[in-house]
Formats: sequence, structure tokens, C-alpha cells
Amino acid sequence: MLNLDRGVVDGCHAAAVAIAHQVTQATQGKTTVSVERAIVRLLGVDGVDDMDVPLPNVLVDHIAAAGCLGQGAANWLGRALVRTSSTPQQIAEAVAHGDDPCADECAVDPDKSRRAVMQAADAHMTAIADRMRERVAMRERLSAGAPPFPLRYVLTATGNIHEDIVHATAVAEHGGDIIALIRSTAQSLLDYVPYGATTEGYGGTFATQENFRLIRQAMDEWSEANGRYVRVSSFCSGLCMPEIAAIGAIEGLDNMVNDALYGILYRDINPLRTLIDQQVSRYVNGYFGIVINTGEDNYLRTADSLTAAPSVVASQFINLYLARSAGIADERVALGNAFEIAPEETNGLLLEWAQALLSRELFPQCPVKYMPPTRFMDGNQMRTQACDTLFNLVTTATGQAIQTIGVPTEAIFTPHIHDRVFGLENARYVANFARDIGKEIEFKHDGLIQTRARDVLARALDLLHEIAKIGIFDAIAAGMFGEVRRDAAGGRGAKGIVPTEPAYYNPCIEFMTGGNDG
Repeated sequence: MLNLDRGVVDGCHAAAVAIAHQVTQATQGKTTVSVERAIVRLLGVDGVDDMDVPLPNVLVDHIAAAGCLGQGAANWLGRALVRTSSTPQQIAEAVAHGDDPCADECAVDPDKSRRAVMQAADAHMTAIADRMRERVAMRERLSAGAPPFPLRYVLTATGNIHEDIVHATAVAEHGGDIIALIRSTAQSLLDYVPYGATTEGYGGTFATQENFRLIRQAMDEWSEANGRYVRVSSFCSGLCMPEIAAIGAIEGLDNMVNDALYGILYRDINPLRTLIDQQVSRYVNGYFGIVINTGEDNYLRTADSLTAAPSVVASQFINLYLARSAGIADERVALGNAFEIAPEETNGLLLEWAQALLSRELFPQCPVKYMPPTRFMDGNQMRTQACDTLFNLVTTATGQAIQTIGVPTEAIFTPHIHDRVFGLENARYVANFARDIGKEIEFKHDGLIQTRARDVLARALDLLHEIAKIGIFDAIAAGMFGEVRRDAAGGRGAKGIVPTEPAYYNPCIEFMTGGNDG
């Protein structure tokens, strides 16, 4: 419908491949403390010590203090498994009580050590994979006959997991398809994952394994009782991306927000740390079949929506190829986009239509996650409702796959249950009333919509060529994404990057890639 130039499209793909390769080269030979904590979690380590410090942190910090983290937590843990004939959990608990099974210089056969830790990885990760297969079967059984798209994505953000479950249940009862457990503000900056159920949080609820378990259990019970499967999503970003990916897989989440650049741009996390962590977190998401949601919509909130459109498309290409390099199929890469042009813009609806359809035509296999207007909402509920209605119309007309529901009280307070119900009712009304509008409309040749889409794509190609030329780190420093500038050597978490030694190995990546540690 947009009459795109295939040569330009192919050029975007080629440039994105080159950029993804650059990222892979930059992250090789390095690990992070959060990657190593994810490994020990996937090997079965959980819980806290007497001071409520998570045992994965206790264990990895101990290994780092011993100067062994460059060899890998799994390498150290394998030696401990051979020496003690214990489990990874028992070893972590012993370390928390002051013991050190690897304190002496007694050598352990490296092959025997590796076999021991690989057996632990095989046992725990096979169990997670088996549960995920059961979940897929449940999802397919309870989704039979339902229209596949759009999946209506609704936020819960009370700060109290038990209140979130009440809100999530109400959302399910009124037609929500994906419950998004919004994470408490600034959890991205914690270099540990809080433990247990939490009842206080600002702007959201803490992403913990127990909170994931509780909301997953509640939605499963509702799904079985009502014969309709409800998905659960949360945030896999920040300083603990790989760990949250791990606990999301363990507890059976369906979707996770996982963007390559979000933590760098909007939480000032060190760029290299983020890119290492996102790669491993995506291996986990990909292997266990979790759909990732990327965050290009954020650029439209920190930069002018009209001029930032090419950076959205460029980032979509980059996120796609970084996901592919971690083994995630296109069908599980929910690229981000948003309806964020100022309501005062003449023909803004047509420009939004062009951008929304451009994402669908460029990435036909990817379930784009389309976000409602928020940036220019000012508390005027009537205008917000009107903007959300137009957003819902474009969603329906362009065949978006994941539709985040707007609420009339946007910019006033965290939505109450009835606000979400109003949003869902609006989305259902428009989807039904304009069901086949996209099939009936043909765009004017070289008209405003086609011209806008081609212009955005051409400028995205120029941007991708420039990023491939100067490198992703210099592109970030230059503010090419969302007009946010971050220095490659700056940001939080840089001290958590660890050069790997020749003896290093990651049994979880080897398990997920069939022995190829990438």
C-alpha cells in the first residue's frame, strides 16, 4: 500500500546486519556480574542470606572477590560441585555462612568440573523448558477460536502485588489479553533483584520472582476458569536484564519488555554493560519462547515526533537483528511504535497512519507493540478520549498485533480499574465498528501518506548508514536516538563488566545454543 522502494528496504536490512555484527564484536570476550548472576539462577540458586542479600549476589560477589569471575561463575561452581557433591543452592547457602569450598589450592579436573556444572544446567533448564512447553499447550488450548490480533495490552502499576492481581483480574474480565506488571520507578538502577512479594513501589510494582509467580498463578486460575488465556508481561531491562529474563522464564511469563538501548538512553546505564546484558537476556527470552517488546516508542517522547520518526525505524531494524543474533524468531520480536504526534498538527492522523503502516510493511512477521498517545495528554479527559479513539482507529486499520490500551485519565493519576475498563470499551468499539477499514482503503499514489512513509524510510537508511560508519557507541554519544546523548565510557554499572579468561564458559548459553557459546 505504501509503494516502498525495495532497494531502500534492502539497504536498511544490510546496514542493520553490519551494526548488529559490530555489537557482537564489541561484547565478545566480556561478561558482567548480572550475566553471572543469571547463570547461577538458571542453575537453581535462589533466596537471600541473613541480611536479605539475594544469594545470587552473595555467590557472584564471593567469586569476584576471589579473583575468579573472569573464569566464569559456572567454572568456579563446577569445582565446588565436584569437591562437595552438593547442589548449587547448597553451595550458595554455605558461602553465605562464610564457607568457601574452593579456598584451598587443590586442583580439580577441568573436564570433571565442566561435566558437573553442565549436568546441573541440563537438569534445571530442561525443567524450565518443559514447563514452558506445557504453557504453550495451555495457551493454544485456551486461545482456540479467538481472533489472534490485536492483543490488548493493559498496565497494572499499583505498587502492591496483591492489588495488582485485583486490577489484573478486572482487566481480564473486561477483555484484556496481556497484563503488564509495570516495574517500580528506578528498579532499573538496582544491581540486584529484590526478593519476595512486595507491597510498596512508586509508579509500579517491583519485578521479583515471587511477584511474577503470584500474578502468573492468578492469571492461570482465571484463564482456566473462564476458558480464555491471559498473558503476563513485565520489564527485562536495567542493571539486571539477564536475571529478570531468567526469573521470567522460570515463572512462565509470556512477554518481556527488552530493548537494546532503553537502559542506556533513559536510565544512564553504561552502554557496553547494557549491550552485553541484553544479548544474554535475549538468548534466555528466545530459547524459552518469550515475546520481547522493544522500546522505540520512547524516542517519540524525548524528541519531536515528526523528526524522530527515522530513528524509530532505524532502531527497529537494529533491535530486530540483535534479536535474531540471539536466536529469537521474528514472530517473537514485538518492535515498538507509538501514536505521539502533537494533536495540533495538521493532518497528524495521516502522518500517524503512514508511520504505523510503515512498521507493519517493513516487519510483517513482527508483532509490533503499538503505544497510545501520552506525551501531549494534559488531563483533559475529553481530548484524551478523542486521541485514544483515533489511535484505536489507526491500530485497527493498519493491523497492529499488540495494542496498549489508552485511558481517559492519562496524565492525571495511575489508572483506577474503571479507567482501564473505559479504555478497553473504546478499543473494542472501534475494532468492531471499523473492522475491515484497512482492506477497503487504497492510498492516493504519491499522496501524503505514501510520500511521508517513503521519506521516513529514506532518512532511516541514511541514519543506519551513518551508524554503521561511526559505530553504535558514537551514534549514541551523538544523540541519534531520542536526542539523548550518552558517553560510551560513562553511565552506571561499568564496574560490573568483567573481561573473560580463556577458561571461561557459560553452560546456559551452551545449553541453549546446542554447544555453540556464540
